[in-house]
Amino acid sequence: MSKTNPGNFFEDFTLGQVIEHATPRTVTDGDRALYGALYPTRFAIPSSAEFAASVGLTPAPVEDLVAFHIAFGKTVPDVSLNAVANLGYAECRFHRPIVAGDTLSTTSEVIGLKQNSNGKTGVVYVRSTATDQHGEVALEWARWVMVHKRDQDAPAPEPVVPELKPFVPAEELVIPAGLDFTSYDFAAAGEPHRFDDYTVGEKIDHVDGVTLSESEHMMATRLWQNTAKVHFNVEARPDGRRLIYGGHVISMARALSFNGLANAQLIAAINAGSHTAPAFAGDTVYAWSEVLDKAETSAPGVGALRLRLVATKGRDTSMTLRGEDGTYAPGVLLDLDYWALVPR
Repeated sequence: MSKTNPGNFFEDFTLGQVIEHATPRTVTDGDRALYGALYPTRFAIPSSAEFAASVGLTPAPVEDLVAFHIAFGKTVPDVSLNAVANLGYAECRFHRPIVAGDTLSTTSEVIGLKQNSNGKTGVVYVRSTATDQHGEVALEWARWVMVHKRDQDAPAPEPVVPELKPFVPAEELVIPAGLDFTSYDFAAAGEPHRFDDYTVGEKIDHVDGVTLSESEHMMATRLWQNTAKVHFNVEARPDGRRLIYGGHVISMARALSFNGLANAQLIAAINAGSHTAPAFAGDTVYAWSEVLDKAETSAPGVGALRLRLVATKGRDTSMTLRGEDGTYAPGVLLDLDYWALVPR
C-alpha cells in the first residue's frame, strides 16, 4: 500500500467533511523580514515596533497577510493540491494581529460542491479557520477552488453552492484590543491622509509597478508551505508554465497600495476576492484602489475604509474594472474587496 499522498480529487470531498490540516506553523521575525524582501511593503505598524507600540500594539504584529498566507498554505495539501485554479474568497475576518511566536493551526469544512459541465473538474467550497496556540481564532475565511476529478466517470454529487455574504458588515469587524490612533504619527507613517480625506467612489492610481520573477514567487510560495503543483512544476500545466500563486499577487498589490493609502494600516476583513486572470513571471503588476464605503469604529481615533484593490498586468491609468459587456477588462488580474483600519 502506498505511503504517499496524491491529494484529494473532486470526488474525494463530501459535504460537511471537516479536515484537520497538518503542520502547525510558528510565525517568526524571519517571516517579517522575508515578507519585506519579497514585497515592497512600507506600512508603519508591521515595520516599526516603536510605531506599533505608539498605537497600542505590543509586540509589533507582522503583516496581516503573513497570517493569511500561512493559514492558507496549510489547506493546500488537502484542498487544492490537484487544483486547476483558486477562484475566490469571501467572509474573511482577521480576529487579532499575529505576532512572532504565535503558532497557527488550520481546519476546513466543506460547505459546497458543484461539478462542472465538462465532467472533468468541479468546484469545492470550504470554510477555513486558523487558531493560535491558545485555541483562539486568529482568522477565518471561505474560498472556492476548481479541482480535477480523478475519474471522469465518477458520479456527480448533488450540487450545493453556499450563500456567502457579499461583504462583512462594518459592525462585525474585529478591532484589535488596545488600538488607539489618537496620537498617530503621520510623518512616520509617510502620508497625511485621514479617514475624512477619502470619499466614497474615489479612485487612487498607485502609480508604481513591480515585474514578477520566477524565483521570488516560488520562494514566497515555499515560505508559506503551499504545495500546489501548478506553482512549481512545469509539467503540471499543459502550457508548461508555472502559475503565480494568487496570494503573491494580493501581497504585491497591497504593498503597491502604500502610495496613496499609507495609513490603511491594518486589514480587518477581506469581503470578496477573485483572481480574474492568471499571472506569470515577466508580467509587470500595477494596482489601483476604489473607496467603496466608510464606517466609524468604537476604537479611539480609528475609522474603517472599505476598499476595492485591483491588480493589473500593465498600468491602466483609466482604472477600468469591467468592459461594456460586464466582463473584466483586459489586464485585470485581481479584484479584492477589503476593510482597512485608518486614523480619523
